[in-house]
Amino acid sequence: MKKGYFITGTDTDIGKTFAACALLQAFADKGVSVGAMKPIAAGCEYTASGWQNDDALRLMQYTNIELSYQQVNPVALSSPIAPHLALQETDESVTIAQLANSFDTIKKSADYFIVEGAGGWQVPLNENESMADIPKALGLDIILVVGMRLGCLNHALLTAAAIEQSGNYLVGWIANIINPDMLMIEKNILTLRNNIKAPLLGTLPHMDTKEVSSASQKLDVDFLLRLRGVNNHFDSSVKPPSQPSIS
Repeated sequence: MKKGYFITGTDTDIGKTFAACALLQAFADKGVSVGAMKPIAAGCEYTASGWQNDDALRLMQYTNIELSYQQVNPVALSSPIAPHLALQETDESVTIAQLANSFDTIKKSADYFIVEGAGGWQVPLNENESMADIPKALGLDIILVVGMRLGCLNHALLTAAAIEQSGNYLVGWIANIINPDMLMIEKNILTLRNNIKAPLLGTLPHMDTKEVSSASQKLDVDFLLRLRGVNNHFDSSVKPPSQPSIS
């Protein structure tokens, strides 16, 4: 693996999977191999192949390497609730070390990996660990998906600050317009650009989540491809992505 990115969000249901799929498609369109992982998923349905999660299945659609469902989503939980509560229902427990071991078995199979978290940044995983502990253990930089709706400024700035304070590296963020009727969307995005140190990688207009190909064209993965090393920040020649207006 040349580099991997952990996808977190300002909340649940703000488009993490949609943005992750768009990133996967954008990377694949650049001719690099790309894989995906959803380490833990709550809200799974029982199938002939066992418990499976729709988000994990969608991620698999946009990778260009062969991975089994178990490799993509090693922990699949039935109840659509916080992972630590879903685990308590089954009298099971999961640690970051276990998830890191699962990732180690697949990370060399692609040039780039997109790993999607569950819920927001600090959703608990067990009594001592949370989603925030996953990126560092897996050696991933972070991309924050901001669901553009009323209240997003507070959620986005708090999350970005928490990522920075945790010692992880926020490489960029994506604005996903989930409420097209939000007042002053462009000015809200400008406010976030002025207050989040990491660059805006792209703005996803309000669209059907099946329009992954169109969404992928809104994201600047050339910028991500020019970065080097895990948590090595930037090559001195790398320029932040340009910031087109919403279209």
